[in-house]
Amino acid sequence: MTRTTASTSVPVRYAETDQMGIVHHSVYVIWCELGRTELIKKLGFRYNELEKQGYLSPVTGINLQYKKSSVYDETVTIQTWVKDYSGVRIEYGYRISNEKGETCVEGSSEHVCVLKDSFRPLSIKKHLPEWHDMYTREVSH
Repeated sequence: MTRTTASTSVPVRYAETDQMGIVHHSVYVIWCELGRTELIKKLGFRYNELEKQGYLSPVTGINLQYKKSSVYDETVTIQTWVKDYSGVRIEYGYRISNEKGETCVEGSSEHVCVLKDSFRPLSIKKHLPEWHDMYTREVSH
């Protein structure tokens, strides 16, 4: 069995570029969020349902390596997967490539789940057992 990967295509919009037509580095973080949200949907969950239950999943770290520029008027593809899971922290992996299949950005983001009221990290296994089972399945491949 293979690890689930979401593939999300995004057209590069003019507003996301600088005067040279190159995507600004901050845009890749937004694209990672798009990919992560799509992966969660593909795995059968939704962040808005999590939030309705009183939980949030903030970013605690992000690491992106820029390899090649993305440019205006091309479509990039964001590949997203669950890279690691500790029971408290979740790490998602990303690969953003251009239309030629060249890697533009690789990286990961770390997240925890917290109660909206206290903002303290919690045990996903204890508080969100369905999410725990899904993350455990994903990292065991």
